[in-house]
Amino acid sequence: MARTATSGTARRGRGGRPSFGGKHTPGRTSTKAPRRPTAAAPASPGRRKPRYKPGTVALREIRRYQKSTDLLMAKLPFARLVREISMHMVTVNSEITRWQSQAIQALQEAAEAFIVHLFEDTNL
Repeated sequence: MARTATSGTARRGRGGRPSFGGKHTPGRTSTKAPRRPTAAAPASPGRRKPRYKPGTVALREIRRYQKSTDLLMAKLPFARLVREISMHMVTVNSEITRWQSQAIQALQEAAEAFIVHLFEDTNL
């Protein structure tokens, strides 16, 4: 038996109920675009990234961070956090607290040293 061509609306039905206050348009009811079929595997896979043994990348990261002396957290988000906490602490006097950049840097150094020491103790 040969296939017959059918229109797209015959398969999908006549659409759903109209929304409140909106105009009903027959046909598709959803606003999403129809999904395209995805290819299961590409025609030529090419070269895959090497898969390392478990723990190899972690050891590499440990060596990298032990060699470096730079800060681990970003400076600006840490400074914003310090300023936000200090604003919440000084609600009684309602004065604006000003911070020197060296003071925020010293706080960040101390916070990172504390976190690193904490992770060393937990053996993570």
